[in-house]
This record gives sequence, C-alpha cells and structure tokens, in this order.
Amino acid sequence: MRETEDIGPAIPRVEPAVEDIARPLWSVMIPNYNSGEYLRKTLQSVLAQDRGTEEMQIEVVDHCSTEGDPEALVGTVGGGRVSFYRRPKNEGAVANFNACIQRSRGRLIHILHSDDYLLPGFYEEIERMAGLHANTALLATRCFYVDESDVITSVTPRILELESAGRSVESLYYDTPIQFPGVVIRREFYEAHGGYLTELVHVADREMWARAVCLGGGVLSSGVLACYRMTGSNDTSTVLRSGENVRDLLRVAEVFRKRYPGFSMNHARRVASYVALKQARRFSALNDFNSARVNWRLWTENSSWLDRIKETVLPPMRRVLGRDRRFNN
Repeated sequence: MRETEDIGPAIPRVEPAVEDIARPLWSVMIPNYNSGEYLRKTLQSVLAQDRGTEEMQIEVVDHCSTEGDPEALVGTVGGGRVSFYRRPKNEGAVANFNACIQRSRGRLIHILHSDDYLLPGFYEEIERMAGLHANTALLATRCFYVDESDVITSVTPRILELESAGRSVESLYYDTPIQFPGVVIRREFYEAHGGYLTELVHVADREMWARAVCLGGGVLSSGVLACYRMTGSNDTSTVLRSGENVRDLLRVAEVFRKRYPGFSMNHARRVASYVALKQARRFSALNDFNSARVNWRLWTENSSWLDRIKETVLPPMRRVLGRDRRFNN
C-alpha cells in the first residue's frame, strides 16, 4: 500500500516504465487542448534545448482538441522529432496529466502545458540540481507569469527553505507559489506514490507538489527559467466564473487537513472565502452578475459572521459618513 492511500481520495496508480526499452533521462510531455499557435512557441522553446533522441523523449498528448490541427502543427515545427498522440476521449485536463506520466519513458518527467514555454537554460539547471540532489523527487525553477502577448506581469516567489532542498510543505498549504512549467518530478516518485488527483481541477498541481516535497523532498532554484501563461480563455479563467476554483481550494484543504498536522482548516476557509469575495467584486464590476452571484454565495457560505458584518455593514456606513462630512463642510 502506498503511504498516501489512506489519507484522502484514491490516488491514481502509475505503472512502472518497461525496463527493457530505451530509457532516456528526459520525458517532456506536452498536454494539449485547443492551444492553437501557443503550441508552436512551446515546442520551439523545448527544441531549442533538445538533448537528442537518446536523452529526451518529446511528445504532445492531445485530449481531443476541437479547433485547428495540432498534429499538423507538431509535424511542421517538430520535423519528425516530436511524437503526437491523440487520446480516444476527453476525460479532462488532470486525467491527461496522468496519461502523460503513463506514456513517459524518461526518468525525469517534465509536464509542460501547451501554452507555456521555457527560457534558455531550463533543462541545464534542472540537470544540475538533479545531480546535486539525487534523492530529491521534485526539481523546479521559478516562473514568470505572462499574458497573451508574452508580456511579463509578475513572477513566482523564492521559497528559501527549498533552495537547499528539503521536505517543508508549509509554503504550499494555502497558495501555489510553484507553477507547472517550472516543475520536474522523477518518474520513480510517480510510480511509488501515484499520479494527480482527478477530483481536483484548479489545485491538482499544488496537491502534487506538496505530496512530492513531503514524501520525496523538493528543491527550487532561485532562477526564473519558465513562463506560465495567463489568458482570458484558459481553464484558469473559466473556473473563476463558476467558482470551481474556490470549491477546489476547499477540497484540497480537506486533503491537507488529514495529511499535515500543522495545516489550519479555519485559515484555509478564510483564504477560500477571500478569493470568492474578490471574484464576486470583480465580476460585479464587469456586470457579469451570474458569476458574481455564484461567488457571493461561496463567500457567504465560507466566511465568518464577523467578516460578513464587516463586508455588508461597514462599506455602506463609510459611504454615509463620507457624505455627512461633505455636507458639514
């Protein structure tokens, strides 16, 4: 029995790689769904750092794209260097991550979303850390956040306690300071401890990072060598409107409550309710009242009575007092 099986939802099993086949060091697995031309830049950023066929498997795993012709794009950009596999049915993004793991042959697995991309030196830095920390499961660099036009909008933070390798997961309790394009996990960890939880959508990555760091150790470079794209049409934006990201925060909080003694469920609920409140305000300002209503309800259900009083009573009082001051002047 795996160490994590009795403390949360069932963890998908990852079958061991076949040992009598050629085992490269790297498997760069690119899950794709309707990424269009973004996929071109993703592939180009990998091919610019290609280690060769004996050292690096590169494969696009498409989960039933309905737009464009990703297979043709892969053929044009990859020139036969990049494999293409189309899954028989769309079972969701997280299930596709697990398919990427299962199809991988390498010892280091890099799942790179098809709208994200790498900066020069990424694989060199990961290889350096892998050599220094041979028993560490998770190897990562920091990432820039970029928009649709590749404009940098922010950057992931440093996590000092992981820069020398360690098993501290506190930085992952209530936030996701490490992003997918910067993360590499050893295949042997997935084989021992399973794949991504399909019950989670928005925070399946955070759960995995915490699991890997806790059970196998993690190291995070201070270098910024990957780019995580935020767009108005990606899954991240869709789940904000439905409030599914807030529900996911509560789901992963329940997993963490059972798994990590230092985790605070009360604090996690406050974080989730604050996210819902911000989203409700944002969608109200955009006149997206259905999305605002969903998020207001989630805020109400998960906030404390004191927070609800502060939000519903104090702002109107401030407006009234502000008008009174103007009249008195």
